[in-house]
Amino acid sequence: MTYREALTATAGLLTEAKVPDPNVDAWYLLSYATGMNRSDFYLKEDETLTQEEGEHLQNALKERVQRVPLQYILGTQDFMDLTFSVNENVLIPRQDTETLAEEAVRFLPKDGALLDLCTGSGCIAITVKNRLKEAAVTASDISKPAIAMAKENAKQNGVQVEWVVSDLFTAIRGEYDVITCNPPYIRTEEILSLEPEVRDYEPGIALDGGEDGLDFYRRIIPEAGNFLKPGGILLFEIGCDQGKEVTELMEQAGFQEVRVIRDLAGKDRVVKGRKHV
Repeated sequence: MTYREALTATAGLLTEAKVPDPNVDAWYLLSYATGMNRSDFYLKEDETLTQEEGEHLQNALKERVQRVPLQYILGTQDFMDLTFSVNENVLIPRQDTETLAEEAVRFLPKDGALLDLCTGSGCIAITVKNRLKEAAVTASDISKPAIAMAKENAKQNGVQVEWVVSDLFTAIRGEYDVITCNPPYIRTEEILSLEPEVRDYEPGIALDGGEDGLDFYRRIIPEAGNFLKPGGILLFEIGCDQGKEVTELMEQAGFQEVRVIRDLAGKDRVVKGRKHV
């Protein structure tokens, strides 16, 4: 089978399995299995796959047909201008979350202190540290395997972050200029309706926000002021329909200048509030 035939056959099988974006995924799987980039492919498309390449492609295709996320198969996901390793212990970084990282960079003094709760892959903490080299960045997660993955990502991207295994603020000490958090915020009843890639493979502990999706905001907001410097900023990622509720929770807790920030798609994505001075 030639490389061109393999690409066509892979796309066809993904289409039959109703995998979203089958042509895109077919290319990524072929590239992953063969190590080819686009230029290589156009030069060699009529050449024959090696046996090893064919087996590698078949194994990857089998996983994708079973709706294993493409990023878990490839082992990586790009986020802003960095590449992160991912596995089933961490949520796959998404473009939505770039809004949260950008706002953290905007509000954090260049030599300030950041705390990133529910860090997962570490994409927010590592991105901020990469942009603001002099900042002191601490990141925590309740999951030891997630912290292990985040540590690996920090090493790969050449930054130093303090990693803490903690159930939210339990093991956190000190005060910070900015606290960021992308908490679990999916309503429990909605999880079963998510795409199989998310529902069946991404860690449920990082998805389930309780009956109304607000459990973690209710836990974090009352405590956050104890770990923010006067005038410090609290930044949350939210579901696109949760802006009003999270805003009210922050205002009730005494945060000032609370506002909702939209992502590039125009959807409510981040809520920001300032601790009183």
